[in-house]
Amino acid sequence: MTPAAIIDFVTLAAIWGASFLFMRLGVVEFGFVATAAMRVTVATAFLLPLLLARGQGRLLRRHWPALTLVGVLNSALPFLLYSFALLAITTGLSAILNATLPLFGAVIAWGWLKERLTASRIAGLVLGFAGVAMLAWDKASFQAGASGVAPAWAVLACLLATVCYGFAASAAKRYLAGVPPLVTATGSQLAASVALAVPAACFWPAQAPGARAWLALGVVGVLCTGVAYILYFRLIDQAGPARAVAVTFVVPAFAILYGGLFLGERVTPWMLGCGAVIVCGTALATGLLKLPALRVADS
Repeated sequence: MTPAAIIDFVTLAAIWGASFLFMRLGVVEFGFVATAAMRVTVATAFLLPLLLARGQGRLLRRHWPALTLVGVLNSALPFLLYSFALLAITTGLSAILNATLPLFGAVIAWGWLKERLTASRIAGLVLGFAGVAMLAWDKASFQAGASGVAPAWAVLACLLATVCYGFAASAAKRYLAGVPPLVTATGSQLAASVALAVPAACFWPAQAPGARAWLALGVVGVLCTGVAYILYFRLIDQAGPARAVAVTFVVPAFAILYGGLFLGERVTPWMLGCGAVIVCGTALATGLLKLPALRVADS
């Protein structure tokens, strides 16, 4: 990668790693439904003026069915599920589970888009899902904690969110190929905002959230969603999709760092070990790593 692409890569990982921290700060006072809704609404308010300034508003109307599908699968449901999960598990664990995104994406692309799976990718899928199983087993309790949410449900919510991301990626590839990235980003956030508007109104907190919670959701909407999307799509242009998706592997490192520094979250060796297994499996499943070719000796 070029020096500019490397800077974008590290910056994007640092920003997305912080999204779990800011969502955790917001969800405590807003609740998980309003937190998800505020994230996409703030991102829409940030991205829409940029889109209109470039004269691309007509593209929103042209592609609104596909943008709505991608918006629900790529933002509304995943943000709702991660906000729910952060009521019961740490930001670091949520980010590690988020690293399974390329894993589920590879399975969905194989089943939906008929992308070919090599031996390396199959081995990666097996290894990655083994890492997920080990990590989930450690949080297998369905007994509700202080927040009223059981850790096992939170883990399942994170995994379901990554499945939604996987379907969204395949849907975008199939229905939005050639659409400018800013249009996809803005349209998906706008659709997610509309989808979550009524649920957010129904579950709006009875007690007014404090300034810290408002600031956290403002940052996660503008920086971790709006700016992050721009960086992500620019990284795809500069370094290609395979290298861009690798940012998912670096995000947990920043999330764990932020959680430890600002929330006092504890990181266990088991979490780190399972995370390493998941990252290795995902790297194989996405083709970033390949198993060495086996040669059969002549008899």
